[in-house]
Amino acid sequence: MASSSTNKIVLISGDGISFEVTEAVAREFQPVAHIIEDDCAITTTTISNVTGEILSKMIEYSKKHVEEAPIDEEDKEGKKKLQIWDEEFMKQFNMEILFQLILAADYSTNKGLLDLTCCTVADHIKDMTPDEVRTLFNIENDYTTEEEEEIRKENAWAFE
Repeated sequence: MASSSTNKIVLISGDGISFEVTEAVAREFQPVAHIIEDDCAITTTTISNVTGEILSKMIEYSKKHVEEAPIDEEDKEGKKKLQIWDEEFMKQFNMEILFQLILAADYSTNKGLLDLTCCTVADHIKDMTPDEVRTLFNIENDYTTEEEEEIRKENAWAFE
């Protein structure tokens, strides 16, 4: 059997777009990794809950992390290069795409991408007011003015 770096697997998005990737990249998607580990001879699999647009971004991320992964824990330069790439990669996405990436990374159990996208959203909202966060996440404020005022008094430290 050929090495996992040369085996090709076709990932198909929920909307029918196909992507040919190496087995190493496909293993970044946990459901696919489990199929491979169970010795199922697959050449094609569908990632049904993910659109082609989002799957292409996930593959781009996974490919970069497979190809540029630091050799060991001591490779600080390699880690820094990958961190810089991650930051630049995230800059291209609006909030709608980030939320879709979070759902897809969670669905595919891609911990690295899930952590990166969640941190990106957290960085984005850290300086927002509660009202701005509610708007971003489409959360209805169900507190009365009095209840909200009481909560702000009890948690004044959070609003400093």
